[in-house]
Formats: sequence, C-alpha cells, structure tokens
Amino acid sequence: MKIVVIGGTGLVGSQVVRNLTDHGHEAVAAAPQTGVNTLTGEGLPEVLEGAQVVVDLSNSPSFAEEDVTSFFRTSTTNLLEAEAAAGVGHHVILSIVGTDRIDSGYMRAKVVQEDLVKASGAGWSIVRSTQFFEFLSSIADSGTVDGVAHVAPVRFQPIASSDVARFVARTAAGTPLNGTIEIAGPDVVGFDEIVREHLAAKGDPREVRADAEATYFGARLQDKDLVPHGEALLGEVGYDQWRAAQA
Repeated sequence: MKIVVIGGTGLVGSQVVRNLTDHGHEAVAAAPQTGVNTLTGEGLPEVLEGAQVVVDLSNSPSFAEEDVTSFFRTSTTNLLEAEAAAGVGHHVILSIVGTDRIDSGYMRAKVVQEDLVKASGAGWSIVRSTQFFEFLSSIADSGTVDGVAHVAPVRFQPIASSDVARFVARTAAGTPLNGTIEIAGPDVVGFDEIVREHLAAKGDPREVRADAEATYFGARLQDKDLVPHGEALLGEVGYDQWRAAQA
C-alpha cells in the first residue's frame, strides 16, 4: 500500500515512514525539502498519484493564533482537495490530547484542522497524543523566568515519540476509523515533577517551581487537561527507559 507521510522527515514522521516500510508498505516522506509544499500545493498531485493513505504530521512554524490557524486551514484544505482528485481513501492526522478543552490559540487551530478532516466526506482517522518526552526541555525553557522554570502542578502522561509513531503507522495501515483515538505514555506523573527530574538528569541546575498560574500553549491548565479522558491506548516506553535510550 502506498502511504504518503506529510512531514515525513521530522521527529515522528521519519519514524512513521520507517515503521511502515518495515511492514512492507511503500511509505513516501513528503516535505518542502522533498518538493512537496502543502501551503502552495506544489508537488501534491505527483506525490499522491497511486496513494491509498495520507498521514498529515505537518506543523506551523509559528504558534501565533492567526498564523497557525491559517496554516492548518490552508494546508489541510489543499491536502484534502488533492486527495479527492487522486482518489485517496484515508486521511490520518496527529492531534493533541486536550485540544477541545485547553483554551489557547494553537489548540483552537488544531480544532479547525480536525473539523476540516471530519467534514471532508472521505475516510479519516484522528490520533490525539499527549506531549512527548522529547519536548520536556523546551517546556522548561518556555516557562523559565529569571532562571526559574515555572510549571503547572497538574497530572501529566507523556509519551515517547517512538510509541506515537507506532500508533500512527498502525492507524494508517488499517481501515479508516472515522473517529478519534487517544494515546498516552504508560505512567501518570506530576507535570512539574517530571520536568524537575528531567532537568536534574541532564545536569541542568534550574529550579523548577510548581506554579498554578504557569501556562501551556498560552493557556492555564486544569488538573486533567493533559491526560486522556476515558479509554486510551498506552505506549510501552516509560520515562526511565526513554532517558536511558537517549544516553
């Protein structure tokens, strides 16, 4: 089966391509550096020729609400139109656990993307994931003021990007869900606690302060915003295993 992975050269995308290839599929990594641009439509007809599935892992270079909303609206619309013309029967996107309850511009833009996919009239699957272990350092950086990292003391269930890629690849190789699944890591932890542990493991001397006013994608958090509500598929890799693999 030919499966085109938009954003297939990135952190998750490259692993999705590898997973699909290992299972005998023709997985094509599509990105601006390979001549495929979803914002302009460049290269889409060519790369989608003969494809049965498209996995969209693209992301906006800017997280400002107007920019990211425009990105997802334009990119998704161009993709869906090109897929309809090419006869693609399954569109898969990676979204975020909490998208519909975290009040931030980025999350509202992801809802726009999800709604476009749901309304497309073709087969679709949405995989909502919790945050990746790989972004713990950047989370600390974004919350750092005067050398102190401010992180909300809420529940958190991070996941390894390798597990995300495995779930996305499995979804792409299956029949359309015409629905949404949620995925998360195996363990629920304190958000501030794991950021503190992560910085300590890296030898980063910053203090991590539990701060109920700290924001995430520009939004204040409720205790359950970053964990799945209801049933979720759980990854196999916990933080300690992931950290050991990085070393």
